[in-house]
Amino acid sequence: MLRYLVGSAGASGYGSKSTAEEVTRSCTHLSSITVIVTGATSGIGEETTRVLAKRGARIVIPARNLKAAEEAKTRIVSELECFDHSRITVMVLDLSSLNSVMNFVSEFESLNLPLNVLINNAGRFCYERASSEDGIEMTFATNYLGKNIIYRTNLFSSLLIMRPFTITDRIDQIGNVGHFLLTKLLLNKMTETAKSTGIQGRIVNVTSNIHSGFSGDIFEYLSQISRNNNNREYDATRAYAFSKLANVLHTVQLAHRLQEMKANVTVNCVHPGVVRTNLNRDREGFITDLIFYLASKSKLLKTIPQSAATSCYVATNRNVENVNGKYFADCNEQGSCDSNTKSAHLAERLWSASETIVSTLNGKPQP
Repeated sequence: MLRYLVGSAGASGYGSKSTAEEVTRSCTHLSSITVIVTGATSGIGEETTRVLAKRGARIVIPARNLKAAEEAKTRIVSELECFDHSRITVMVLDLSSLNSVMNFVSEFESLNLPLNVLINNAGRFCYERASSEDGIEMTFATNYLGKNIIYRTNLFSSLLIMRPFTITDRIDQIGNVGHFLLTKLLLNKMTETAKSTGIQGRIVNVTSNIHSGFSGDIFEYLSQISRNNNNREYDATRAYAFSKLANVLHTVQLAHRLQEMKANVTVNCVHPGVVRTNLNRDREGFITDLIFYLASKSKLLKTIPQSAATSCYVATNRNVENVNGKYFADCNEQGSCDSNTKSAHLAERLWSASETIVSTLNGKPQP
């Protein structure tokens, strides 16, 4: 905590106060790199895109809202002198729709572009429950069932989750299924690119350390996934925490599979830190404003450029070459994803469950 507040540099030479521009300053090798960044229309994703574009990378912005994506592209291009706007491509992708994910991958492959880096950044924390077109809640881990659940917590964890101690809400989240399928379908392209170019591919899963503050079996949540079930009560924070745990477990299993394949591709996950973005747009108001104000005064809050730094570092820095299955925060390795989940044996089960869900909803097995 002291190191975080002070911003002192770790082994990488960077710390909690480092910005995305600072950690990529020496990255002069990005002109031949193609990057897909989900959630790039605002916040951390947009800053990640801006900085990587500034360093010369070709960027693909997948988005459900094409207008918002084009506006983000315009903002980015307007800030970069002598930048070829054609090096940022906007494409349709709704991560809550499996058909949309498959269509996006098909259209991306038709562009005949390489793929060096995939940054799975998109996420939502909402309070109005809704179902996707596939008929399930838009999250991978099903939200906790029950009313008036009270959790033991403390001031710091409350600042992390940006809400009062005991509120229980219904939720609509974009969770792990979309990113799971997206990564799975793009893996061949990344492997082929790495083989033909000799440049190691990198997958970055943006998670949150909120998952470490909750106990329980994620499969109790998975067992609750059902169609057309709109009347259940859910605890939003616990559901969000389990969806973030799913991201880490996905990283664990994918890292093992990449190693077995001997693919020149790595996967790691990052915790961006505490930052105010559109993630909490559905809870704007006095309480949220007050919590963020207190967090900023106590130096707990990061700026968006600081929060984007770890993603950019893991995606581009040469020191991360051949690093696989690790957990990063403040631009420094925090150990393996196995140790951060404390439940490594669940990763393979979760992968299998994800494949089953995807295959069931799509009506056919996935490659």
